[in-house]
Amino acid sequence: MGGAIQVLAGSFLLSIVHALIPNHWIPLVAIGKTEQWSRRETLGITAITGIAHSLSTILIGIVVGFIGFKISESYELFAHIVAPSILFCLGVIYLVLDSKANHAHHHVNNENISRKSKFAIVTSLAAAMFFSPCIEIEVYYFSASALGWFGISAVSIIYLVVTVLGMLLLVDLGRRGVERFHSHFLEHHERGITGALLVILGIFAFVFEHFSH
Repeated sequence: MGGAIQVLAGSFLLSIVHALIPNHWIPLVAIGKTEQWSRRETLGITAITGIAHSLSTILIGIVVGFIGFKISESYELFAHIVAPSILFCLGVIYLVLDSKANHAHHHVNNENISRKSKFAIVTSLAAAMFFSPCIEIEVYYFSASALGWFGISAVSIIYLVVTVLGMLLLVDLGRRGVERFHSHFLEHHERGITGALLVILGIFAFVFEHFSH
């Protein structure tokens, strides 16, 4: 039961951080205003691109989770030490990268597609988001796979729902001028925020496994 709560809470937190990344929603606000889309059109296109982005991440995550599940079936040590260690180490890597990176984040380049037709714009946005999955969530699939298909399914569903709903909310707020609120900090410290969260989740998972056995 405790392990399930841990997976659900971790998935929710990572998904919120992911949805807040400015480059996931600010370009949609900018393009919508440039193309004079209605609120319904903007939100509909946001849903399409958010689902496309989430699906590619989930497909990779299922493969990663399946591999982790097969490993955990044979090695109890995996759930107790290896999976939490992977979370922790990847978090440290993200923190180091954040301190050295030039903070270039590539998802959608609205300058290149702003003059295309509506269909071409939507297709370009969906393709750009589909082929740029967020790898930071994948390692959590590896950890959640210790709970089997429940863990893999839980991460997938929470990630999809929170990401899409979060993008819809932020785009809707962005249309009213809220996109400037702390967007600079979030955009330039995406890796650092994700890294810190992964480190915390890794430590929590290790402590939980240690005291529950």
